[in-house]
Amino acid sequence: MQDFALLEEGLTLMALGMGFVFVFLTVLVITTTLMSLLLRRFAPEPAKPAAGGARPPAPAQQDDELMAVIGAALHRYRQRHRR
Repeated sequence: MQDFALLEEGLTLMALGMGFVFVFLTVLVITTTLMSLLLRRFAPEPAKPAAGGARPPAPAQQDDELMAVIGAALHRYRQRHRR
């Protein structure tokens, strides 16, 4: 009889622990969601960059020699590592 009471007490403790964790995580998710909504609503808009600011750098021109070397290395690698 004592084993049954001990098992019942263990199951009760497990149920209370799991219930507490479930309630805590639910409250945590709800709180995080509400904080996110509040921040979206009351946060200032991000500053836009000035229209007359610095120009973006021009794209680098492709170096033909570098492209040839990379292509040759890729070709050699693929030849050596065929399956």
